[in-house]
Amino acid sequence: MSMHRLSGCPSCAEPLEEGDRFCGVCGYAVSAPPAAAVDHPTIPIPPAPPAPQAPPAPSARPAAAGATAGGYGSPAPGVQHAAAEPAPGWGSVAAAAPTLVDEPAAWTATPAEPDPEPEPRQGPAGVTYAASGHGNPYGTGTPPEGTPWGAAEHPYGAADGPETRHDRPGGDPGTPPEGTPWGPGEAPYENPPLPGGAAGGKTCVACRAGHVDTDGYCEHCGHAQPRERDHIEEELGSVAAVTDRGLRHHRNEDSFAVSATALPDGSAATVAIVCDGVSSASRPDEASAAAAVAANEALLEALPRGAHPQEAMHEAILAAAEAVNALAPETPGAQNAPACTLVGAVVGGGLLTIGWVGDSRAYWVPDDRAALPRRLTEDDSWAAQMVAAGLMGEAEAYADVRAHAITGWLGADAYDLDPHTATFKPDHPGVVVVCTDGLWNYAESAREMAQVVPADAATRPLHSAQVLVGYALDGGGHDNVTVAVVPFAVHPEQEPGPDAEPGPAAGPE
Repeated sequence: MSMHRLSGCPSCAEPLEEGDRFCGVCGYAVSAPPAAAVDHPTIPIPPAPPAPQAPPAPSARPAAAGATAGGYGSPAPGVQHAAAEPAPGWGSVAAAAPTLVDEPAAWTATPAEPDPEPEPRQGPAGVTYAASGHGNPYGTGTPPEGTPWGAAEHPYGAADGPETRHDRPGGDPGTPPEGTPWGPGEAPYENPPLPGGAAGGKTCVACRAGHVDTDGYCEHCGHAQPRERDHIEEELGSVAAVTDRGLRHHRNEDSFAVSATALPDGSAATVAIVCDGVSSASRPDEASAAAAVAANEALLEALPRGAHPQEAMHEAILAAAEAVNALAPETPGAQNAPACTLVGAVVGGGLLTIGWVGDSRAYWVPDDRAALPRRLTEDDSWAAQMVAAGLMGEAEAYADVRAHAITGWLGADAYDLDPHTATFKPDHPGVVVVCTDGLWNYAESAREMAQVVPADAATRPLHSAQVLVGYALDGGGHDNVTVAVVPFAVHPEQEPGPDAEPGPAAGPE
């Protein structure tokens, strides 16, 4: 056994006591220090005075079993320190904090009065924790393994009580019963409005927090908001429509209206109107919207009265024309008058009625794709006139740069208005695709259109309209795209024919 004793820790120079094997400050192992370096000072250095003996610290609790009396690991007077029993302390092999023991005579003395309880601390969400003991997650102690948390001590709320909801304002406890809607501002993923935002205003589609100003920009992030008409979807019973601005135009100049009504015999009638604003005219977006609304309202007023669908469609187109004419400037020739095209379909009473002016189209696509699809409209366009007059073939006419110049439209400066109407009586089920040239430019023939229409279009009209719009956008989206899908069901008394086409029905008397 070495008789050499260090007066201070070789690591931090902290004074050491008799029997210390580890420094009480830095934890340095001093039981086997390295050999002292040989020093040859020029001036003799007097030896350092021995460190004063620290008095034993009092304790309010007896020592644990097997502990010795004395200070930090120091043996009691007359007791030999056990070499195999390490002294507990910071950095020692016993990872716990140092245990304080007192003289044996003090074990039977009256324990000292405990310190007064400190003021409680405020934890998160307003929960009060005691400042000491294991009830405080921010305190100094940790309960022994297996010790249950008290009712008010659990760091994440009472184990048996309602759970604190951090996704609800103020941490409201509890989860609402199944089916109970969230209250205002309580939805887990709902962004609360920013302070100072306009109550009830539109929320920004980019940051989902700021409100949209009257100029169409977010007050929080400055993001320009898409216009309401840039993309609209609507499904009403068995009819659905989708319109999209496309990828090249700065605004959507198309419009649509879908509705349903009852015929005098109680059967249902479905209406779909699609309009395309003429871009070279002024305010084409207003023209298409006015025409769609006027034609739809006229049909909903005439059909329940028992008017023949073909006659009702003719009158609806005239009403749409008047609505567009009303948008013209008061001074003739001041600017190009607002203008648009129109195509509409009415399905009811076993009949399919089509009406149109311009180059928007309607296609018949049977559910049985072995049957022939068919285009139900003829364009009011330069190319169609050339083909009808026999002056050019269809391929040659539509390859011409003048092919899509329309010869018929709704507007104050239109030529003599001649609405086209036709009524068909298909003997097999299918769907009617009513669309603007933003779609049919990418699927021009009836067979091409039938290949694009999903097979379940009759049962999922909205999905089919979305697919068709997506097809046009994938093809380039050079124009606004609007599509309405109207299913046609065969009445039980009608016998379906596998190769039949929708034939013309009797016109209005």
